[in-house]
Amino acid sequence: MIKIVSNHDLSFKQKTVLRTVAIVSSFVATALILLCLSYNPLEVFSKIVEGSLGTAYRFRETCNKTILLTMLSLGIGIAFKMKFWNIGAEGQFYMGAYGASLIAFAFPELPKGILLTLMILSGFVFGGLFALIPAALKIKFSTSETLVTLMLNYIAQKWISYLQYGPWKSANGFPKIDNFAASAVLPKVFGIHIGWILTLLCAVLLFVVFRKTKFGYEIMILGESEATARYAGINVAKVLVISIFISGGLCGLAGMMQASAIERSLSDQLSGGMGFTAVITTWLSALNPLLMIVVSFVFSMLIQGGSFLQSSLQIPASMSHIILGIIIFFVLGSEFFVRYKFAVTFNREKKSGGRS
Repeated sequence: MIKIVSNHDLSFKQKTVLRTVAIVSSFVATALILLCLSYNPLEVFSKIVEGSLGTAYRFRETCNKTILLTMLSLGIGIAFKMKFWNIGAEGQFYMGAYGASLIAFAFPELPKGILLTLMILSGFVFGGLFALIPAALKIKFSTSETLVTLMLNYIAQKWISYLQYGPWKSANGFPKIDNFAASAVLPKVFGIHIGWILTLLCAVLLFVVFRKTKFGYEIMILGESEATARYAGINVAKVLVISIFISGGLCGLAGMMQASAIERSLSDQLSGGMGFTAVITTWLSALNPLLMIVVSFVFSMLIQGGSFLQSSLQIPASMSHIILGIIIFFVLGSEFFVRYKFAVTFNREKKSGGRS
């Protein structure tokens, strides 16, 4: 009989080799599919790189997407560490953008440094509080956080749509919210908005928290087993609430940066679905905050370069999504063999009985 059992025998080097082989295999499979569609794989890959890094503008757009994806991944990663499946990054993103917009529209006359600080804090708090809704329901009623966070995404986005088409609609009659004042726009450093510095700081801080602090240890233990966490004297409810608040807060911070630095306003199309993409980048980075930066950058290159394929080679931009899907398939497949293995067992029937 063939059984699937946990695999604890692989070393770090073996896991790295397995994941590397999976990534290489995904590109080989992509190349074969492109050949079947009569496309030159080398030309397609080179155009993706050119479309994402070929000019200063394209590089800047790729970095903007990387900042957004990384910050969302960091937020989701905290929840995933505890096996709290937060699929609500989109909703927390929008509520964070909403919280920042409230400050931007209420106090446009404040000095830029003070106003932006208040917007950052407000975005973080609004995103964190929105994430606490599924956390509270899980603690009180043992609800599925996956379903609750997923449904809250649509509530948050529809709330922004209501504002856009209703109370906050521009005076000119178009279903658009007015732009922020100049004092509410994040400044740029080296041509990219300052959010990239904030994102790097958050990634490094979380890496240290997970590896070196008691709180990070409590999150890890809670993710392994709630019963073990309780036995070790960990206040499960407290750790859960604080962690999920930070998780939603980081996603809300991503919304603040996107609204302030990129759109300079609030819109129900602000995220472009990146909240769902971040779930994938979080998982592919093995919940490592530093690796999330690399994975998010690669995904941003594919997303940004995909649109260039359409204009340069007349290839549908959706081809980049096909490439992403193939990479995800192979990498997730490799994770299965990292965590599990097939074991063959033989059932031996014991025969007993006397001679007749």
